[in-house]
Amino acid sequence: MAPPLSRRFLLRAAALAAAAPATSHTATGRAAAAVQEAQAVTAVPTAWSVQPFALDDVALRPGLFADKRQLMLDHARGYDVNRLFQVFRANAGLATGGAVAPGGWEGLDGEANGNLRGHYTGHFLTMLAQAYAGTGEQVFTDRIGTMIGALTEVRAALREDPAALSVAGRFGTAAENVRGSYQYVDLPAAVLGDATAITLSAWVRPTHDANWARVFDFGDNDTRYLYLAARNANGVPRFAVTTGGPGGEQGLDGTAALPLGRWSHLAVTIGGGTGTLYVNGSAVARNTAMTLTPAALGTLAHNWLGRSNFAADPVFAGAYDEFNVWSRALSAAEITELQNARAADVSAGRGDLASYAFDETSGGTFADASGRGLAATLRRTWGGPSHPGFLAAYPETQFIDLESRTTSDYTKVWAPYYTAHKILRGVLDAYLATEDPRALDLASGMCDWMYSRLSKLPAATLQRMWGLFSSGEFGGIVEAVCDLHSITGKAEHLALARLFDLDRLIDNCAAGTDILDGLHANQHIPIFTGYLRLYDATGEARYLDAARNFWGMVVPHRMYGIGGTSTAEFWKARGVIAGTISDTDAETCCAYNMLKLSRTLFFHEQRPQYMDYYERALYNQVLGSKQDKADAEKPLVTYFIGLTPGHVRDYTPKQGTTCCEGTGMESATKYQDSVYFKAADGSALYVNLYSPSQLTWAAKGVTVTQTTSFPREQGTTLTFGGVGSAFALRLRVPSWATAGFRVTVNGNAVSGTPVPGSYFTVSRTWRGGDTVKISMPFRLRVEKTLDDRSLQSLFYGPINLVGRNSATSHLQLGLYRNAGLSGDLLPSLTPVSGKPLHFTLGGTEFAPFFEGTEEPTHAYFRRSEPRVVLGNSDSGVTNPAQSDGTTLLDEIWAGAPFTGKGALVSRVRSTVNAWVDAGLLGQADGQTVIRTAQQATYAP
Repeated sequence: MAPPLSRRFLLRAAALAAAAPATSHTATGRAAAAVQEAQAVTAVPTAWSVQPFALDDVALRPGLFADKRQLMLDHARGYDVNRLFQVFRANAGLATGGAVAPGGWEGLDGEANGNLRGHYTGHFLTMLAQAYAGTGEQVFTDRIGTMIGALTEVRAALREDPAALSVAGRFGTAAENVRGSYQYVDLPAAVLGDATAITLSAWVRPTHDANWARVFDFGDNDTRYLYLAARNANGVPRFAVTTGGPGGEQGLDGTAALPLGRWSHLAVTIGGGTGTLYVNGSAVARNTAMTLTPAALGTLAHNWLGRSNFAADPVFAGAYDEFNVWSRALSAAEITELQNARAADVSAGRGDLASYAFDETSGGTFADASGRGLAATLRRTWGGPSHPGFLAAYPETQFIDLESRTTSDYTKVWAPYYTAHKILRGVLDAYLATEDPRALDLASGMCDWMYSRLSKLPAATLQRMWGLFSSGEFGGIVEAVCDLHSITGKAEHLALARLFDLDRLIDNCAAGTDILDGLHANQHIPIFTGYLRLYDATGEARYLDAARNFWGMVVPHRMYGIGGTSTAEFWKARGVIAGTISDTDAETCCAYNMLKLSRTLFFHEQRPQYMDYYERALYNQVLGSKQDKADAEKPLVTYFIGLTPGHVRDYTPKQGTTCCEGTGMESATKYQDSVYFKAADGSALYVNLYSPSQLTWAAKGVTVTQTTSFPREQGTTLTFGGVGSAFALRLRVPSWATAGFRVTVNGNAVSGTPVPGSYFTVSRTWRGGDTVKISMPFRLRVEKTLDDRSLQSLFYGPINLVGRNSATSHLQLGLYRNAGLSGDLLPSLTPVSGKPLHFTLGGTEFAPFFEGTEEPTHAYFRRSEPRVVLGNSDSGVTNPAQSDGTTLLDEIWAGAPFTGKGALVSRVRSTVNAWVDAGLLGQADGQTVIRTAQQATYAP
């Protein structure tokens, strides 16, 4: 049976619970201590005059959002989570059970060598936690438990020295080196014994085809060494010995690649000036001028199986069964004997210098059967974690490198604290949803580890780190750490959050100085949600000022009509929209993070524009970023949304498992998080979004059921249930609702004048059965880009309508031809029968952006009104324009709505006279326009 939904999931909705409920698992060790600390959970921040409801307080009802969510829930139920653990388990040297890593950004072969791997697991955990909160389904909490158990096992393994991973071998057992484990076998320095002749023999089963991975490498550095690589640059085995670096190598090259997943025997003999390389018993290379022997090398510092003396070379991935070293060159016949039996069972016998059978099934040492007692040790190339709280899917090396890095290179260091944030957020959300103390212990441990690293660094180092593009990106980690601090109350956790202050960004934004040009958008947006949480914790006004001003630098100055921002992931100059339209606009993560910032700002200051923006980005970019198709393997979410003419959305971006697919999984399982808010003192209920849903306001004993098919319906109905309760109902009047916003309660009109871009308040004692009906007629309107008034986007109410047309140049459209007296441009379009919100114009079908199709679309069009046409009557007069692009028709229709035809004709006459006086229109043409206006017939 699933545990009850955690009331503390309110925190993930960007609020905090008042107290920690009892846990549903037995806590031991550090977990018990962490849970004990969690009993002192703080109240909701006093700075919040408005608070959200928990996800499980708001149930989605059938409609657009529920349909989209269902597609993502199918993915959440169906994806094999063992694939997510693969990179974590490999990093810890644990068996991966044959699981295949997700690939893309989560795989070692993905972009930048998989340097971001682990992030997707955090996103997936957050998705599962939100899915559980929204549905209460057992499958989601079961999957969370499986994932937290796996991550707990991984962290425990990382805390210990590496242990042998025993698998079936060529003759008995073998030692596996999982790709991504960065493990190798360290042999004692005496292993080669200063021999003047030698044979080295190994059974290997490679699992990856990386060039230059070493079967063995004995050396001091990259100048003096003796090695055998499973593959050289040509993909075949290579042996080399040198005292003068690569240029002085005496070598032997094989003739064919070793097969992956199959056992191969490799042997090298050196004696009498001749070296021979054997593969599976056959001599494949011979060098009669091989004068160097171990005796020439002397005692070497590094004697390794699986690791190279060249730091950039990969660690060998695969298994070892028997490694022997003899102080003589075995004959070809003796090598042949080794193909079918262990060395101990053939004439050569065990190696007299070293002999490892790899029969161990536990521990981290391998016995030497040569009689010399040269036990070998399994080690990590990076040593091990600097703190027991470390948890990642790769070594700590990226974090270490970042501390001295002065330039960005994501092939070396790709946003390690960003990845840490995703994992932290995921395990924290898992705790908030299920109250599993292991999850809280993981989260608290990660922050303890980060504090132990970052608190030792000088302030100047931190500023340099966080200022680096990509490498220094840390996502929303400040918000997550502040949320954790609200649970644990540990001073170190709040101190950790403050270590991510990027002073140049904070100070400039707080002062209202726009420095966004050239910055990576998604690297910076989530920072400000975290700074708002720091304002809550510290009261320092600069955090709030910076976040508020930053939002105003993006909206509308760097915002596309769909609510997205960024081009090729970066911001350009303020006010440049048309000039940035490309195939790589509107990174989906940016919209996700702008929504989080907007709602968190609203908790502090109830500015309606925050929720106007929220509606715009949610109903357009966020909904439209999810393909309307079920898929258990892929979330089917865009990375970029190209806004060029004829662009086709890509729902399987890059190589997969990208940041945008991760945030897309989260967005689709929390659509209900901002439909309703409540005043901190319980005096008001805010209805921010019009979406079919049901709110349970337990503190008031009230339910509110919202019934609507919005946006396919131009209104909604709220039905109250429960006992009587007095509070103000604050209904958002969208800024686009210029055609009216009418409210009735139990059939009676509510007095007052709702103003677009505000909240309309209805105060009373609400009783079960009370019904509020809201009507908000849509109008068709255009939005002009800030830097090119002729490039426009089309909106019907809150919905962006896109043209479905394969043309790769902007559509040329006119809209004034049959505009109504109200100013509504809709009469110029023709509705498509049976397809709500679909229209045709000029032979092109226009449809809602939120429909996740693969149709070529036009989000922007070129406005073309070549002649003055009024009420479908063409005057034949060229439509003149001012220097800023404003046309005569623009000026006329700017006076809408008109009370009647007479008012319109009067507007035409005054506008024409002004343009004639300004020399922009000839007198005769002006009179023709006036006559046309008088004779035309207009839609209402």
